[in-house]
Amino acid sequence: MLTVHHLNNSRSQRVLWLLEELGLEYHIERYQRDAQTMLAPPALRKIHPLGKSPVVTDGALLMAESGAIVETVIEQYGNGRLVPAAGTPERLRYRYWLHYAEGSAMPPLLLKLVFDKIESSKMPFFVKPIAKAIAGKAKSTFILPQINTHLDFMEGELGKSRWFAGDEFSGADIQMSFPLEAAAARGGLDDKRPKLMAFLNRIHARPAYQRALEKGGPFALS
Repeated sequence: MLTVHHLNNSRSQRVLWLLEELGLEYHIERYQRDAQTMLAPPALRKIHPLGKSPVVTDGALLMAESGAIVETVIEQYGNGRLVPAAGTPERLRYRYWLHYAEGSAMPPLLLKLVFDKIESSKMPFFVKPIAKAIAGKAKSTFILPQINTHLDFMEGELGKSRWFAGDEFSGADIQMSFPLEAAAARGGLDDKRPKLMAFLNRIHARPAYQRALEKGGPFALS
């Protein structure tokens, strides 16, 4: 049986959603972030040396990295579901978005999270104005423009089809959910980009998404 090593408020939530969409049986091994540092517990390193989630085990097989997990699970257990037909333009878009989600969309959002924490962290009073000035400059001149560029790009792409890879829901939409959830929580995504907000509303309404939330527990990225 598939086992999802599930860290709260993490990318492993979309793996649970994937398995629910496919109707697969699985077991959840739960891990909690440290309440102060928000880091994963050391126990995850016993499963994978990097100590990060998601990790999925399937017998002797160990899978890590969200995109690789989505692609492998769909190939092995999907029976043609959640993936466009081979040789089609939709299949190329599907592969593109699987890689884009973490390779391009997430880095500026992670940078914003880091610099937000620098601004709000406790530090000596004489250092704080300098740290806040550096963080503010980095966000205003690079990070926020990058986030806006990517959000505009994604908004435009969803103007071409209902879902990221085409007119049918696919694993690419599951993979793309996390950066868009993060953008809505802390990256400035709002009703000014109606297609992206409509995408989030559609995925939130899916029964499999809701079942995954029930099984995975509260999910918040703010």
